[in-house]
Formats: sequence, structure tokens, C-alpha cells
Amino acid sequence: MQTVHVVAIITAKPGLRDAVLQAFRANVPAVLAEQGCIEYQATIDADGVGAIQTEFGDDTFVVVEKWESLDALKAHAAAPHMAAYAAKSKDMIADRVIHVLSPA
Repeated sequence: MQTVHVVAIITAKPGLRDAVLQAFRANVPAVLAEQGCIEYQATIDADGVGAIQTEFGDDTFVVVEKWESLDALKAHAAAPHMAAYAAKSKDMIADRVIHVLSPA
């Protein structure tokens, strides 16, 4: 099966990014233990990059994921720990955009 890449752009309500990241980090061990998970991490704007960078800003973080297959990603989306994370963070999130990508 072909690997699947995910870029999830999460924008917290103003001033709540750290709280959302705390809930996210608490969930990471369960996600990394899922069958088919290759990579799963939160990233934020790098400092000092300069003009070559388009920043997401202080309220946004980007989740970079890699899965062995689309089936593994679908199982991840349906996992109970993901439902718990969604319930815990939903009132703190202003916007969420998810891109599911295949190698070109």
C-alpha cells in the first residue's frame, strides 16, 4: 500500500494555542502506538527565518503526519483517543484544515 501524508493546520482561539498543544501532546503516545503510524508531530513557525517564510502566526500549529496506508489513517480518525482529544479541544479551536496527500 502507498504511504499517506497529512498536513493538519490547527488554529486555536486567540491565546489558547498552548492549551490545545498540551491536549495534543497528551494524546501523542496513543497515536504513535497505532498500527500504521510512521510520524505524528506538532510544529510551529521557526524563529529567525526571514523573508523566505510565510508564518502561520501565534495561534496556529501544524500537525505533520505520515501513515503506512489510507486504511491506517481512517482507523486513526475513528480511534477513541482521537474522539476524546476532539472533545477536550473543540471549544479552544477556531479553525482546522486537513490536507491528505499521496506521494507524487
